[in-house]
Formats: sequence, C-alpha cells, structure tokens
Amino acid sequence: MYQRDRLNSELSFFQKIREIDYILLICIILLSITSLLVMYSTDGGEILYHTKSHFSKLVVFFPLMILIAFFNIRHWHTFGYIFYFVIILLLLYVSFFGLKSSGSRRWMDLYLFVLQPSELMKIAIILCLAKYYHRIKIENVNTFTSIMLVLTIILVPIILVISQPDLGTSVLIALSGLIILWLGGVKVKYFVYSFITFLISLPFIISFLKPYQKLRILTFLDPDRDPLGAGYQIIQSKIAIGSGGLEGKGFLKGTQSYLDFLPEKHTDFIFTLFSEEFGFIGSVGLLILYTIIIFRIIRIGALSRSNFSKLFCFGFAFSIFIYIVVNLSMVLGLLPIVGSPLPIMSYGGSSMLATMIGFGIVLSAKINRKQTIA
Repeated sequence: MYQRDRLNSELSFFQKIREIDYILLICIILLSITSLLVMYSTDGGEILYHTKSHFSKLVVFFPLMILIAFFNIRHWHTFGYIFYFVIILLLLYVSFFGLKSSGSRRWMDLYLFVLQPSELMKIAIILCLAKYYHRIKIENVNTFTSIMLVLTIILVPIILVISQPDLGTSVLIALSGLIILWLGGVKVKYFVYSFITFLISLPFIISFLKPYQKLRILTFLDPDRDPLGAGYQIIQSKIAIGSGGLEGKGFLKGTQSYLDFLPEKHTDFIFTLFSEEFGFIGSVGLLILYTIIIFRIIRIGALSRSNFSKLFCFGFAFSIFIYIVVNLSMVLGLLPIVGSPLPIMSYGGSSMLATMIGFGIVLSAKINRKQTIA
C-alpha cells in the first residue's frame, strides 16, 4: 500500500522537468522550426501573413503543450468524457451558427483565431475511448451493449462532421476511434464483419456523396480527365515532387510553387513544396523525424503503468501515422484529395492545437509513467 501511495504521489516541479522525454521534445522543436521555414518559403521568401500566423500559433501552442504536460495524467483521465462532450457541443454549435466558407460550415470565430472543432475531436475521441476501455472489465469488452455504446460514441461526431460537410476529417476520426477498439480488445471478427458490410454498402454510400466529393474520386482514378480543373492539383503536385530529384532545387528555389502552379501549397500540399526544394533526401529526413516521434510516443505508452496512458499513447501514435500516410498518399496521387493536414507542418491553427494537446498528454504520460489510475 505504501509503495502504491508513493508511486501515485504528486511529483515536484524539478522532478517533472527531469522526467520529460527530451528526445520527443527536441523532435517536436525541429519539426516546428522546419514548418516555419517551409511556411516562409510559401510566402515567397518574405515574412508575410502565413509565416507570421504560423509563428504566432507556435508561440502560443508550444508553451500550452508544456503546460498540459505538467498536469498529472490522472486529470486527463478524469476529464476524458467531459472533453468529448464539450467538443460535441462545439460541433453542434458550428452546425447551426458556424462560419460558412466554400459551401462548408466547419469553423467558429473565437476572435483571436478561427477554431475548427472537428480537428479537436481527433484527440477527444481517443481520450474518451481510452478512459472507457481503462474502466471496463475485459470480459465485458465484446458484449453487445459495450460495442454499441462505443460505436455510438464514434458515430455521433462522424455524423456531425459529415454534415458540415467534411468527409476527410470524419474518416480520420473514425480511424482514430477504431484503433482504440482494437487496442481495447474487441475481437477481430467484428472488424472483418464491419469491413464486409462496408464494402457491400459502398455503392449506397457513394450515392450520398456531394458532387465535388464524387468528382475527387473520379479525379483520383483518372487525373488527366480534367487536367485544368479537378485534376490540376494532383498533376502539379506530382510534377513538383518529381522535379525535386535527389537533392532538391534548394531552399526558396522551388519553381512550381513560386510560379503559383501549385495551389494550397501552405496547407494540404505543404509536403509537395518541401519535397521540391529539399528533394528525396530531405523528404526521407522529414519522414525519419516523424518516425522517431511516433516511436517515442509508442515507447512512452509501453513504459506507462496505467492502461489509460497506454491506450492514449498507442492511439495517438497511430493517428499521427495515419495523418502522415493519408497526406503523403494524397499529394502523390495514391488516394483521393480528402483535406488531411500534415501534423505541425501544414498551416492551420486548429490542427496544430489538436496535435499539441495530444503531444502534451503524451508528455504527461511520460512524466507520470509510474503512476497507476484506479
């Protein structure tokens, strides 16, 4: 009993400083610096709007990540459900009163910056389900009631996000939720049954897609069918990546981006600009940096005593991996364009905020890795 109390006692400030995963922290700093340099490149080598905005978000969200890390991991377990329901309320608010742009209603004006609640749901769904599977007894994981409850937790935000409409983010939320189901011990046969059902119902699902979403699928299958329209982005992206070669054209020397052939270069297609300027070697270096980050998150989860910390770290690591795979596959033409940002690298306050919150909770799990959660 004494040993348990000692492990669960609150650490001092200096003890928390010593327990931080500095390798992960340094990788996040390097990624942040890289993102700032690439954003500077998207502004044509000048400190303009995107560079200033990206820098200001890093200045705010990086200290926020450190602050989150210093909260005991038990607090994140306590507020897991609350955080989820708050984001649900924000999604409902956005559905009725949100800012509308390009036919989508996804944002809310907080005056200081514009928030996209669906990005925060990517973290909230992991936090909520990690708490649920931490509490539930293993013999109850595969019961009908448990599975239906978890599916409801996943489906409610998906429906709200699809209605915005935002198919890409809803898919990423679904994947983040499903990985926690798998980690929580749900039997593989249920995933197989669900996948077969999905394939059978796919034509029915496609019939409900918006015209622009159907066009993205057709463009993915044949980008040359409309090279100056729907297929323009992916064609120019491939040209830019290919023109980078082995070593790249050099910092601030990317012709595709500087001649404005490459649209959305500061958001979803940020990797295209990076690859053109730094080439294959630079791209591999960036992927190695991401790999180290993912590995460190998994390691923190493996070292944690609490099941909640393990589930969150493993789920968040998988989410980061999926975001990277989807973004790179999208710019390479291996997947339809779904609007998936590259973590930290892409411009966007909501995406960066969600990612930094996730990193903060992971660092909290590392600092408090010896603690158990009842």
